[in-house]
Amino acid sequence: MRIICILCGAIAILACFDLPYGYYTFLRIAITLGALAILTREVQKDVNLLGITFIGIVVLFNPIIPIHFFKKSLWMPIDILTGILFLVYGFKEKTLKE
Repeated sequence: MRIICILCGAIAILACFDLPYGYYTFLRIAITLGALAILTREVQKDVNLLGITFIGIVVLFNPIIPIHFFKKSLWMPIDILTGILFLVYGFKEKTLKE
């Protein structure tokens, strides 16, 4: 799970750069799958704020019915916060296992 979180965090933060449109489609798919994996794990434990946060990420990044803000300046903070959230979750999981 840690590798998935690091990869999702990295691709979310990379989305702040000027990249081709295909990358953002890939970003939506990868972030949605990563958030669903974390959500599945969190729901098995118990419904909590972290689980609800990842539900929001799934809704926001879903590739089937995409949400378009049309301005990169609106997406950049969302991408950065999403990336940080994935990274924190990934490193938190490692710390709990030790």
